[in-house]
Amino acid sequence: MTEPGKVPDKATGLTRIMRAFGYTYDGLKATFKSEAAFRQELLACIILIPAALYYGPNGTAKAVMIGSLMLVLIAEIFNSAIEAVVNRFGTEWNAYAKHAKDAGSAAVFVACCNVGVVWLLCLFF
Repeated sequence: MTEPGKVPDKATGLTRIMRAFGYTYDGLKATFKSEAAFRQELLACIILIPAALYYGPNGTAKAVMIGSLMLVLIAEIFNSAIEAVVNRFGTEWNAYAKHAKDAGSAAVFVACCNVGVVWLLCLFF
């Protein structure tokens, strides 16, 4: 969206909103290109969202089932951002860097567990 190293001017109104969409697109594109896990989770969503719409017993269950899938993607995007920032400061081993990366990975794992719990509860209870 902007040149590397150049801070864009402050924008307001519609310009700010359009730039925000551009930054969002850039973030999604970068995560898709650099993270195999994100691509796999996105593929799972492409398969499971129609399944939720078909098998979900009611509108609320369908919304919660789809929302749980979106939460995995959100967690993966945050995990990717954490990894990018940590890698920005070096590749040598560091306990704080390990903790940050492990915590991001744990967040994705918990979000995936949430999908399982939500889907089991919505479909069978």
